[in-house]
Amino acid sequence: MPTLEEEIRQIMADETARLRVAPDLAERVMRSSRGKRKRARAAALAASVAVIAAAPIGYVTVGSVATTGPEPAISAVPEPTTSATLGPPAIDDTPPAPSPTPDFGDLGEGKEFGHVKVGYLPERLKWSNWSLDFGDRYTTSYNFDGDKNGFYCVQIYMYEEAAVQEVDDRIKQYRDEDDGEEITVGDRTGYLVIQHVGEDGMKGTPTLFLRMGDRQRAEIMFSPVYAKEFSGAEAVSAELRKIAEGLTSTL
Repeated sequence: MPTLEEEIRQIMADETARLRVAPDLAERVMRSSRGKRKRARAAALAASVAVIAAAPIGYVTVGSVATTGPEPAISAVPEPTTSATLGPPAIDDTPPAPSPTPDFGDLGEGKEFGHVKVGYLPERLKWSNWSLDFGDRYTTSYNFDGDKNGFYCVQIYMYEEAAVQEVDDRIKQYRDEDDGEEITVGDRTGYLVIQHVGEDGMKGTPTLFLRMGDRQRAEIMFSPVYAKEFSGAEAVSAELRKIAEGLTSTL
């Protein structure tokens, strides 16, 4: 004997099996409705009826639509509201504040920075009030007016510890290309070369690389514009040598 529950299920299945939806039901309901809200309600109603007709058993719940007997009871479909619509989360596209550029601060006359002392500078040159400090690489420059936003005349770039390999590799490349010359500065060695990193239209940047010890190198550069103030390449080289001779390591 089937149980009461099984009999109820069978009766409900037989009733819903007879439900059918005309193919043009949704279209006819929509056509007979007026206004956006009525069309939305009608479309939801048509869809609900279609779901009920296709259900395999007698008890169906779809949103607010339910059937519990041979004639399904359909509750009102709630009207759509704009307040229920959630927009995308707000995105903060404010760019982060730039990190301050690492420097040495006030160097006074600029005759000592990092692990080096500067003993000689050409006449009329003063510290530019500009520097950079990246730890194993640091630099400063000198010009006529001490304006950090002005053009440099002489720049000294220091390399220490692992950073010296970068300088040695560059010198090796110049040497392999027969560009530049080996020099001696007191009891230290160096390399004199015109680096092609000067301003447009200039011949390049007169540069002297100085070995100041196993863990320290100096790169002394003349601005191509400043180099024009001298009588020629030999005079520029002589000034570069004087600056190199006056460098003292405190490392």
